[in-house]
Amino acid sequence: MVSEVIEDMLKRMQSHPGVIGSVIINKEGQVIKSTLDNTTSLQYASLATRVCDSSVDALRNIDPTNDLTFLRVRSKKHEILIAPDKEFVMVTIRTTTDGA
Repeated sequence: MVSEVIEDMLKRMQSHPGVIGSVIINKEGQVIKSTLDNTTSLQYASLATRVCDSSVDALRNIDPTNDLTFLRVRSKKHEILIAPDKEFVMVTIRTTTDGA
Protein backbone atom coordinates (compact mmCIF):
# COMPACT_ATOMS: atom_id res chain seq x y z
CA MET A 1 0.00 0.00 0.00
CA VAL A 2 2.70 2.49 0.99
CA SER A 3 4.68 1.71 -2.15
CA GLU A 4 1.64 2.44 -4.35
CA VAL A 5 1.13 5.76 -2.59
CA ILE A 6 4.80 6.64 -3.09
CA GLU A 7 4.72 5.68 -6.78
CA ASP A 8 1.59 7.79 -7.33
CA MET A 9 3.15 10.79 -5.58
CA LEU A 10 6.30 10.54 -7.67
CA LYS A 11 4.33 10.31 -10.92
CA ARG A 12 2.21 13.32 -10.00
CA MET A 13 5.22 15.43 -9.04
CA GLN A 14 7.19 14.51 -12.16
CA SER A 15 4.29 15.64 -14.35
CA HIS A 16 4.55 19.25 -13.15
CA PRO A 17 6.49 21.69 -15.34
CA GLY A 18 10.06 22.40 -14.28
CA VAL A 19 10.41 19.41 -11.94
CA ILE A 20 13.94 18.06 -12.05
CA GLY A 21 13.35 15.19 -9.68
CA SER A 22 11.91 13.92 -6.43
CA VAL A 23 13.30 11.97 -3.51
CA ILE A 24 11.30 10.19 -0.83
CA ILE A 25 13.14 9.51 2.40
CA ASN A 26 12.18 7.80 5.64
CA LYS A 27 12.40 9.45 9.06
CA GLU A 28 15.96 8.17 9.46
CA GLY A 29 17.03 10.04 6.32
CA GLN A 30 17.40 6.97 4.11
CA VAL A 31 16.28 7.16 0.49
CA ILE A 32 13.18 5.03 -0.13
CA LYS A 33 12.59 6.00 -3.75
CA SER A 34 14.02 8.60 -6.11
CA THR A 35 13.87 9.81 -9.69
CA LEU A 36 17.44 11.16 -9.39
CA ASP A 37 20.79 9.38 -9.49
CA ASN A 38 22.01 7.77 -6.27
CA THR A 39 24.64 10.40 -5.35
CA THR A 40 22.26 13.32 -5.88
CA SER A 41 19.48 11.51 -4.02
CA LEU A 42 21.70 10.92 -0.99
CA GLN A 43 22.84 14.53 -1.02
CA TYR A 44 19.29 15.89 -1.05
CA ALA A 45 18.18 13.35 1.57
CA SER A 46 20.93 14.43 3.95
CA LEU A 47 20.31 18.14 3.43
CA ALA A 48 16.51 17.85 3.67
CA THR A 49 16.77 15.87 6.90
CA ARG A 50 18.99 18.53 8.48
CA VAL A 51 16.79 21.39 7.27
CA CYS A 52 13.64 19.68 8.57
CA ASP A 53 15.19 18.95 11.95
CA SER A 54 16.42 22.53 12.34
CA SER A 55 13.08 23.94 11.21
CA VAL A 56 11.13 21.75 13.63
CA ASP A 57 13.40 22.86 16.49
CA ALA A 58 12.98 26.53 15.58
CA LEU A 59 9.23 26.20 15.18
CA ARG A 60 8.84 24.39 18.51
CA ASN A 61 10.87 27.12 20.25
CA ILE A 62 8.38 29.67 18.95
CA ASP A 63 5.25 27.59 19.58
CA PRO A 64 5.54 24.11 21.15
CA THR A 65 2.03 23.19 20.00
CA ASN A 66 2.75 23.82 16.32
CA ASP A 67 4.07 21.32 13.78
CA LEU A 68 6.01 21.60 10.51
CA THR A 69 3.94 20.73 7.42
CA PHE A 70 5.86 22.16 4.45
CA LEU A 71 9.12 23.92 3.57
CA ARG A 72 10.00 25.84 0.44
CA VAL A 73 13.61 26.85 -0.19
CA ARG A 74 14.22 28.97 -3.26
CA SER A 75 17.43 30.09 -4.92
CA LYS A 76 18.07 31.80 -8.25
CA LYS A 77 18.24 28.46 -10.09
CA HIS A 78 16.18 25.97 -8.09
CA GLU A 79 13.33 25.58 -5.70
CA ILE A 80 13.35 22.75 -3.18
CA LEU A 81 9.97 21.70 -1.83
CA ILE A 82 10.05 19.59 1.34
CA ALA A 83 6.90 17.93 2.64
CA PRO A 84 7.43 16.03 5.89
CA ASP A 85 4.90 13.40 6.94
CA LYS A 86 4.66 10.90 9.79
CA GLU A 87 6.31 8.06 7.87
CA PHE A 88 8.42 9.80 5.23
CA VAL A 89 9.60 13.10 3.75
CA MET A 90 9.10 14.04 0.11
CA VAL A 91 11.66 16.36 -1.48
CA THR A 92 10.99 17.82 -4.92
CA ILE A 93 13.51 19.86 -6.86
CA ARG A 94 12.40 22.11 -9.67
CA THR A 95 13.79 24.92 -11.73
CA THR A 96 12.68 28.41 -10.92
CA THR A 97 11.05 30.58 -13.53
CA ASP A 98 10.60 34.32 -13.63
CA GLY A 99 7.36 35.39 -12.06
CA ALA A 100 6.83 32.12 -10.14
